[in-house]
Amino acid sequence: MAAPPFAEASQLAVNILSAQSLLSAFGVVGVGVVLFAETGLLIGFFLPGDSLLFTAGLLCTGTADRGVRLSLGPLLIAAAVGALIGAQWGYLLGRKAGGALLARSHSPRLHEGAKRAEELLERYGYAKAIVLARFVPVVRTVLNPLAGALGVPARTFTVWQMAGGLVWSLGLTLAGYGLGSSIPSIDTYLLPVIALIVIVSLIPLVAELYRSRKAKAARR
Repeated sequence: MAAPPFAEASQLAVNILSAQSLLSAFGVVGVGVVLFAETGLLIGFFLPGDSLLFTAGLLCTGTADRGVRLSLGPLLIAAAVGALIGAQWGYLLGRKAGGALLARSHSPRLHEGAKRAEELLERYGYAKAIVLARFVPVVRTVLNPLAGALGVPARTFTVWQMAGGLVWSLGLTLAGYGLGSSIPSIDTYLLPVIALIVIVSLIPLVAELYRSRKAKAARR
């Protein structure tokens, strides 16, 4: 008996907020596209970059009962290319359109991210801010066009976005692969592990904030 139309539609539906759904539908190619959109287009600020990378790495081990098996080599390439080209595209958009793109958005979350991105640039300088922003959701989306709009030198931006982009994209992917390889049935605890990974990814930013405040207090 043929499946009802609504059943077929439900199978084809993709939840763009779910890493598992995106990977099931698009595989490795989806990783590159999502990272490009999250880091290069303001409309991609809500996409699950951190959890997508970690889950994709986990699915390369073959230990997760998720119905999807990815290859690590192509995944690492797709993750790096999507993250690096996305950030560079966002920067070029910022240089061309200035703050007009952000001004058109009515998302409070996006504007809050822009404020935090500008604070990072002012407090830590270009190099540190560009690297640290990779580990903060929304901020990693907004900082790239903001850097272009504020006139951050193209060479400086390119060097440091590549450094931060590679550490972020490859690091989270390999973390998922490493845990999946060493811990049996890790997918049973997937959601708490992803939450932990996101928290750990924020450690560089928190540490930098702590050092900055400590240095400021010492100067008083």
